[in-house]
Amino acid sequence: MALQGVRVLELAGLAPVPFCGMILADFGADVVKVDRDLSEDAMPEPLCRGKRSVSLNLKSALGREALLQLVERADVLIEPFRPGVMEKLGLGPDVLFARNSRLIFARLTGFGQAGSMKARAGHDINYLALSGALSLFGRNDGVPPLPPVNLLADFAGGGLMCALGILIALMERGRSGKGQVVDTAMVDGVSYLSSFVHRLAAAGHWQQPRGQNLLDTGAPFYDTYRCKDGRYVAVGAIEPQFYAELIQGLGLDPDQLPHQMDSTRWPEMKIRFADIFASKSRDEWDAVLGQTDACVTPVLELNEVMNHPHNKERQLLVHNKDQDGTLEPAVAPRLSRTPGHITGPRPRKGQHTDEVFREWGIPTETVQKLFSSQGKPISSKL
Repeated sequence: MALQGVRVLELAGLAPVPFCGMILADFGADVVKVDRDLSEDAMPEPLCRGKRSVSLNLKSALGREALLQLVERADVLIEPFRPGVMEKLGLGPDVLFARNSRLIFARLTGFGQAGSMKARAGHDINYLALSGALSLFGRNDGVPPLPPVNLLADFAGGGLMCALGILIALMERGRSGKGQVVDTAMVDGVSYLSSFVHRLAAAGHWQQPRGQNLLDTGAPFYDTYRCKDGRYVAVGAIEPQFYAELIQGLGLDPDQLPHQMDSTRWPEMKIRFADIFASKSRDEWDAVLGQTDACVTPVLELNEVMNHPHNKERQLLVHNKDQDGTLEPAVAPRLSRTPGHITGPRPRKGQHTDEVFREWGIPTETVQKLFSSQGKPISSKL
């Protein structure tokens, strides 16, 4: 696979860091999750498929030295802590680069390594709010902004952006031979993802309050509508030719309608569209419009996703044969020669400690001391 041979250390953390590590593992990297003391909850983390797990107590001198010996042999280290925590542990960038100058040291936080809020606690909704992106979500009906679950900051602006930064740094290392810090802040990532809206606003094309602009449910041709059966369709007929197909599919006479971009008439057109969509079930509308370029699609529930013909053809969800055959989203993007794959079950905490240390060439004496300090049996293979 594309990242075969890349060694990654992932210090245990919440969703964004495991997602970043999962992306790298899905494309072939050897991702080793560094878990804390085994006395903690031993339930596997949901996003650790295809990884291995070692158990280290980084608050102990022996645990830190063991990590440093792994760092000497690693390409990437990903850490999830607030700024300053790694430094307090004696594991800051200067220390790690002294042991491995080629290391890519990825630091994934909410507010970043610098700034007055760097040490503050937060979650996806807070990072969205500070970036300005949260103000964009919701309708123009006086209700508060609506957070889009925790997909945008945690996973898009956080985990995915961090994986991108790691890969860019690895490519640069191929030229310079040097590692570097990748400072991934979820506020930064979401702001970067918002570049298009910022440019629209600067050009005067995003000036109305929330819910009254072209792409935020202000336009009747870019919204969701409730159908007769209580389910929904999504409409995105922006371009004139697609809008024409939508109007035809809805049985309307274009000569009797206002111009598509007459925003003063959008509210009344939304009411008209809503009444029409309420006359048929979601699947009936899919039969009418699904084979056209009207840009109308059913809003599928998670348990419906694999019933859709296109998703079946694309194998959007695949069975993880190593994890009880459960359905999981397929790896994306799809490379033609070296595609990623869902590989391996989710490991138990510390399951591969002796295996990883042996494969990575850690001295036997270090492993013996480590295992003895943790009260674990020493593998006979050492």
